[in-house]
Amino acid sequence: MLFITNRFPTQSIRSRKGRRFTFDLNNNAPSNSVFYCETGSDGHHTEITSGELLKRVRESECRQILLYLHGFNNLPDVVFERAAMLQKFCDEAKPKEVLVLPLVWPCDNDKGVVKDYWDDQKSADQSGYSFARVLERFMEWRNSSDNEPDVAPCLKRINLISHSMGNRVLRQTLAAWDQYDLASGVPLLLRNTFMVAADVVNETLHEGQLGELISHASRNVVVYYASDDLALRASKAANLRNKVASRRLGHTGPENIKRTPRNVFQVDCDDINTSYDRPTGHMYFLSNGNGKTQGQVFEHMFECIVNGRVFPDDPDQRSIILK
Repeated sequence: MLFITNRFPTQSIRSRKGRRFTFDLNNNAPSNSVFYCETGSDGHHTEITSGELLKRVRESECRQILLYLHGFNNLPDVVFERAAMLQKFCDEAKPKEVLVLPLVWPCDNDKGVVKDYWDDQKSADQSGYSFARVLERFMEWRNSSDNEPDVAPCLKRINLISHSMGNRVLRQTLAAWDQYDLASGVPLLLRNTFMVAADVVNETLHEGQLGELISHASRNVVVYYASDDLALRASKAANLRNKVASRRLGHTGPENIKRTPRNVFQVDCDDINTSYDRPTGHMYFLSNGNGKTQGQVFEHMFECIVNGRVFPDDPDQRSIILK
C-alpha cells in the first residue's frame, strides 16, 4: 500500500529513493518534510519519493483516488489496517474504481488518553503546513504538461475521507495552503470530502469560518454525525476544561446548515453508530460491526464517489437519516 506521512523516521530525515523507512513512534512532532512511501512487513517500509508514488497512482487501473486522514491516537499499524479494509470494501463494491491512499500524521504514543488528546491536537494543527505541501504537489502533478493525454493524472478524480481529529488536520491544511501558496483562494481539487465524526466545532463549515475553505476545495462536503458518539463527548469535556465551549461537528452536524455553502450535506448516523462500533459509536464508517461486511455509511460514501452527487434525485435535499 502507498502512503504519505509527515511522521519522523528512525532513520535520517533526508529523503532517498529505495531506503528503509521505519516510524519513530516515540516522536510525535510533525516533520516539515513529507515522505512518500510504500508499506512493508514488520513495520519496515520503503521510501519511494513523490515522483514514483504519483507515477504509480497514475498507472493504477483505478479511476479515482480516496485520500484517508485518520483520527487521534491512531498509530501507523492501525491506520494501515483500516485503510486496507477501506480498499477491500471499495474493491468489493466496484473493482478498479478506487485507490485508497492514507495520509499518516503523528499521533502520540504516550499513556493517558487526555494527555494524548492535547498532544495530538497540537500535532494536527502543525501538520497542516506539511500536508499543504502535499496538496501543492498534487496540483503540480495534475497540471503538468508532460503527461500522455490518455493517462493524464488530472483525469483521476480525488476524494477524501477525514475521521475524527483528521478533520482538524484537513481544516488547517487548507488554511495553510491558502495562506502560503495560493493567490486567489483554494482550487476545486476534491470531488467528495467526507467528514466523519468530526472533532471540530460545529460552526466550522459556516460561511466566514476557517472550515469554509473545505467547501471551496470540494464539489460535495458530506458530514456524518451521531449525538451519542462517546468519544466526542470526552472530546467536548476535554475542551470545556480548557474553556472551549462549543459542540462538536461530529455530534450535531453543522450548527446551522443554512449558514453553510450549498454544497454541504449532513447525514444523521445516530440510529446505527453504536451498533457498528460498541460501545463508543465513533468508528462507524467502515463495517456494520463485524469487520467483514460493508456498513451503510460506507455504502453511502461509495455511492457518492461513483455518482458524484449526494442526492441525485433531489438537488435541493441536504439532509438524510441512515437507519
